[in-house]
Amino acid sequence: MRAIVVYESMFGNTRQIADAIAVGLADAAEVTVVNVNHVESEDVESADLVLVGGPTHVHGMSRPSTRAEAEKWTLDPAKKVSLESGAPGRGIREWLDDEVIVPKNFATFATRVDWPIIVSGNAAAQIDRELHRRGSHRLMAAENFVVTKDSELGDGEIVRAKAWGTEVGEALSDTSSQASR
Repeated sequence: MRAIVVYESMFGNTRQIADAIAVGLADAAEVTVVNVNHVESEDVESADLVLVGGPTHVHGMSRPSTRAEAEKWTLDPAKKVSLESGAPGRGIREWLDDEVIVPKNFATFATRVDWPIIVSGNAAAQIDRELHRRGSHRLMAAENFVVTKDSELGDGEIVRAKAWGTEVGEALSDTSSQASR
């Protein structure tokens, strides 16, 4: 089976989560991890599973204005952040607006600040709704990974992302075996 992890990352946290998810998923599928700025429709179309994730900005998926604001943060030495290679570029929101291919199966994830979801928002839920609305099959519930107020991944989040990737792989294997019956 083939899986593709499509991510958006401003400061590298979401990329690290995407990479960890791919490690966990690797026993169940051939996995490709790709920044949203470089994903091709053919990659999505040929995959058995598409995992999509991005940072939570202002309660949901990033927008050009929130990515521009994040870019400004890099100019503040007190914030101690630098832009991920290729950031800001386009975001998951714009990619979904442009993408015409509907993946067979999907799962979504996001990074968000360590506050209650009611306060921080949840980009993963927005991505999930959009893919489900298009008719793709939700393989797993959306997952969130925590970033500290200092824009660093929370303790244990890489390990948790790898474990979640393993769970996603098991669900994909179960779906595949049910389909072959």
